[in-house]
Amino acid sequence: MNNPILAVERLSVAFNHQQKVVDDISFAIYPGESFALVGESGSGKSITALSVLRLLPNNARLNAGAISLQGDNLLNRSEFELCKIRGRRIGLIFQDPMSSLNPVMTIGSQIEEVINIHFDLPKKVIKQRVLELLQQVEIPDPKQRIKDYPHQLSGGQRQRVMIAIALAAKPDLLIADEPTTSLDVTIQAQILALLKNIQQQTGMALWLISHDLALVSTMADRVAVMQQGKIVETGVTADFFSNPKHPYTRKLLNALPLMSSCLTHSTEEKPPLLQVNDFKVYYPIHKGIFKRIVDHVRAVDGVSFDIQQGKTLALVGESGCGKTTLGKSLLNLIPASGGQVKINGIELSSLTGEQLRQQRANIQIVFQDPFSSMNPRMLVGDIIAEGIRALHPSINSAERKARVRQLLQQVDLPENSAQRYPHEFSGGQRQRICIARALAVEPKLIVCDEPTSALDVSVQAQIIQVLKSLQQEKGVSYLFITHDLAVVAEIADDVAVMYQGKIVEQGSVAQVLTQPQHAYTRKLLDAVPVLKTEK
Repeated sequence: MNNPILAVERLSVAFNHQQKVVDDISFAIYPGESFALVGESGSGKSITALSVLRLLPNNARLNAGAISLQGDNLLNRSEFELCKIRGRRIGLIFQDPMSSLNPVMTIGSQIEEVINIHFDLPKKVIKQRVLELLQQVEIPDPKQRIKDYPHQLSGGQRQRVMIAIALAAKPDLLIADEPTTSLDVTIQAQILALLKNIQQQTGMALWLISHDLALVSTMADRVAVMQQGKIVETGVTADFFSNPKHPYTRKLLNALPLMSSCLTHSTEEKPPLLQVNDFKVYYPIHKGIFKRIVDHVRAVDGVSFDIQQGKTLALVGESGCGKTTLGKSLLNLIPASGGQVKINGIELSSLTGEQLRQQRANIQIVFQDPFSSMNPRMLVGDIIAEGIRALHPSINSAERKARVRQLLQQVDLPENSAQRYPHEFSGGQRQRICIARALAVEPKLIVCDEPTSALDVSVQAQIIQVLKSLQQEKGVSYLFITHDLAVVAEIADDVAVMYQGKIVEQGSVAQVLTQPQHAYTRKLLDAVPVLKTEK
């Protein structure tokens, strides 16, 4: 085998002299290969990558035998010398492109900046290189988009710009830190295909950091698993997925939702709880000096579906198709433009005042980002009790506290969680708090808006299990909004596929996922990364 492009020997990192977050790890990456470092959030993956580039904060203490880039020990390099290596020999794609891109610079200027730092080229040549990079990462109409700012691009396009910036100086090694987290399956497939294609064209090595094992199985040549700062298993991808050795690796693989789960769901018909008929949400388009309405954005355009009592309907589709708008509008958080919504046969649009307030208790919502949907200055117990106080004012303080304790127990959180603040919990725990808050008023239907999209596979499995257990105990129904079809296979009884504001296909989960009728559904299914052992 060739000499490694990057060799890390006995790397350890600690913050403020506390417990090590990276604990004596060693690994190597070879020219032209795809190496994946996987593990749950907090395992030390991203800190390992930042350590290699010496981008750690001041309170971090780094110890290592060597961090060698093609035989050059980076630990012996000054900060000035490292600036010439970062971007030029090692490129880095950060996890969140919106927070990594400069909001007040055009995307063209940000790519130019990297080229200017590392090369002495005429301005005309740099402009041409920027256009070539935008074409290489398949940004549509690059001559026009070069003048755009990050906020004018979609999530997938911003990630492509990040890739263009990372490739601008033609690095030998590209570090991709969770490059597809929270992206739609089709956009994710495009980004991965793009990285593979660029790797084949340039021969660079790719270091992929991810918690998505299905994605890793399609991308990586070798895999290393991190747990609590240590690398617990390393292997060639085919052997790693067919014969995992370490219990933690087996735990991660067992937590993955499988597409085959859709075949095990009950097909028993139950009475409808929620009936939605010809539902519309339109946004007016104003033009001219008098701001006349010239047209409408049809975010939700004539949607109809039923949700049965005690069952789950998954609403799937790419970002921008209208899923979240529909979910919020059902709760009247966004005004509807037309159509009927009935719950237990009662039409919600005809209700006002106290009657409407009473019905609000029947439909609750769990938002995608649990942290931003909770008041950071309120205790968790008060957050959960808030709905009870508003919708059931007859319940006294002692009964509310008892109800909060019971709800925390139902979502597998300790009783003392009620006396803590949201920032003291992990992402998965915060999502459990939001589920408890939604359950507090004993709803018949919960709208779950991407509740597991950014969670680790093991935490995702726990949240899915909590939702399924509560459904069995309480008979609650779910409208489960997601773009992850493997999660749909695990939790849903029925599926509705949404595209450009319309439902283009719906039916039982087994029918839609195994015998899709619409071309768009087939496109979504084809884009899902599948574990090699599942093929």
